[in-house]
Amino acid sequence: MCVGFFLLIIGATVNAQNSEIQKYGDRITATSLRDYLTILSSDAMEGRETGKRGQKMAAAFIRAHFEELGLIPPVNGDYYQTFELYNTRPGENYVVVGGTRINNFTDATFYGNIDSGGEVSVPLLFVGDGSEEALSQLGDLKDKAILLLAEAEFPTNEKLEALKAKGVKMIFVSHSKTKADFDIASNQIRSFSGKRDLSLQKPMSSTSTPGVFIVSPVMTEKFFGLPRNEMIKIMKAGYKKAAFKKLKPVPIAYRTSSAFRPVKSENVLGYLEGSDKKDEVIVITAHYDHEGVKQNGQEDMIYNGADDDGSGTSAVMELARIFAQAKQEGKGPRRSILFMLVTAEEKGLLGSDYYTQNPVFPLENTVVNLNIDMIGRRDLQHQESAPYVYVIGADKLSTELNTVSETTNRQYTNLIFDYTYNDVNHPGRLYYRSDHWNFAKKNIPIIFYFDGIHEDYHKPSDEIEKIEFDLLTKRTQCIFYTAWEIANRSERIIPDQK
Repeated sequence: MCVGFFLLIIGATVNAQNSEIQKYGDRITATSLRDYLTILSSDAMEGRETGKRGQKMAAAFIRAHFEELGLIPPVNGDYYQTFELYNTRPGENYVVVGGTRINNFTDATFYGNIDSGGEVSVPLLFVGDGSEEALSQLGDLKDKAILLLAEAEFPTNEKLEALKAKGVKMIFVSHSKTKADFDIASNQIRSFSGKRDLSLQKPMSSTSTPGVFIVSPVMTEKFFGLPRNEMIKIMKAGYKKAAFKKLKPVPIAYRTSSAFRPVKSENVLGYLEGSDKKDEVIVITAHYDHEGVKQNGQEDMIYNGADDDGSGTSAVMELARIFAQAKQEGKGPRRSILFMLVTAEEKGLLGSDYYTQNPVFPLENTVVNLNIDMIGRRDLQHQESAPYVYVIGADKLSTELNTVSETTNRQYTNLIFDYTYNDVNHPGRLYYRSDHWNFAKKNIPIIFYFDGIHEDYHKPSDEIEKIEFDLLTKRTQCIFYTAWEIANRSERIIPDQK
């Protein structure tokens, strides 16, 4: 009888705790999520591209929200973790042949990131397709430039590397059969060069990726006085000495350089201090940047990224609101929670990379990272499905975390957990493609929540009108219950022993 009495007491206590947790989970509302997302995905935010005005406006909106909730600004009294990224643009690049200077993007276009240190004068040799047969007839290539002729495929990086390893100063590649073809390729390089991805470190002169000039058929003839088709004949003749002697080394000069522009950006951090286990920190992340404004034909289009990742950002803001309310009502978490909206995910996971290299809280005290990237839509595989979410990485570093994830879902939200993308060898490689990866690399257990690749992914049509707010709400609740359990359980989640 006593045993039964105590079981009743324990059961009543557990039910009371569950009821308390559910009370806070029920406060996560579609109304709040819609309010955040309406602002984040508005045209006024200009697509939130890293370093641009819209990203700064979004950061200010998130910071104001954290401040209103009374979260602690953990970065030396600030909510911003500000850092510099580097944007690379072409500098002064040109070729001189026969006393005539050919500027970049005319008949010669430089592709690479190598600073020649001023104008370099060298002899230019024709090496055909770069075959060993051709190279064996040319002797020492050290400190020379070479013209490589490609009839079909552009030379691979491996081939270019092998030529550079022989001491070649500069490689010129004749690939385009007509000037029109060259202009298309040149304009593509110009467009790409003007929008180079950002990097955390200031780029140095690269030796791992050989810089090359691609040249037009006009330029090929300027070099050796022969049209491209005649040079193909020489190449196909196998470099018979009689033919090859016609192509004496040509004196040329060139210069290559790059310009680096620093770009400042900000992760936005709000800290909720725990109680008796406050030194242990749960990090909840989403990225708030997106693609910005792009030219689509003759029109500038705003990529508002309502789902990517306005939905995840809204979820983190709502989770911060609920956990802050719980603490104000005396139900604060035992472990601390860092709510972090990161920048520059679309540029290569750079915001989270910066944080894990410069953590505000020691990584050894970081218990888990729950990362939310796109949770407001359905993909084609789930159009008629019951509420679902893709769960990625929960079992990769901690079996215990995976158990907590599945148990809390069954108890409170009962979403379908789709593990399709959980396979690290899945062609989509989703395990490596969002901000959780920078934590996983540090052996910190992670869960990545995701709704799938839908038809509006990275398109200007990713708009708020297509968000399913009831589904977004339920997914946010699921993450809340998992975070609550991790924050309040007696034992810390730890990685599996390898």
